[in-house]
Amino acid sequence: QVQLVESGGGLVQPGGSLRLSCAAPGITFSWYTMNWYRQAPRKERELVAGITSAGNRINYADSVKGRFTISRDNDKSMVYLQMNSLKPEDTAVYYCNAQWGSLDYWGKGTLVTVSS
Repeated sequence: QVQLVESGGGLVQPGGSLRLSCAAPGITFSWYTMNWYRQAPRKERELVAGITSAGNRINYADSVKGRFTISRDNDKSMVYLQMNSLKPEDTAVYYCNAQWGSLDYWGKGTLVTVSS
């Protein structure tokens, strides 16, 4: 059973920054497109950012463009989400996702709370 492991969540004030990390043991990491999703209370899960296997194509949700940066390190089997200028509406559980063909793996999520 493949289980991705997120870390780096926490409580931050509006305008602050956090860096989320996701470890992906047990898969051939360099094959996978990696994504960050989030789910806020009483809302559906949404795609925040995605990066292709080679890192040459990146996409962001409109709501985070210019504030969040996704990156990956294929040698370490890690993907990151740098979040700057955080807003209260960024409060959510953030999930790491790995996709390759029909294979689709998830982490358990890390909570990000943006509040003063």
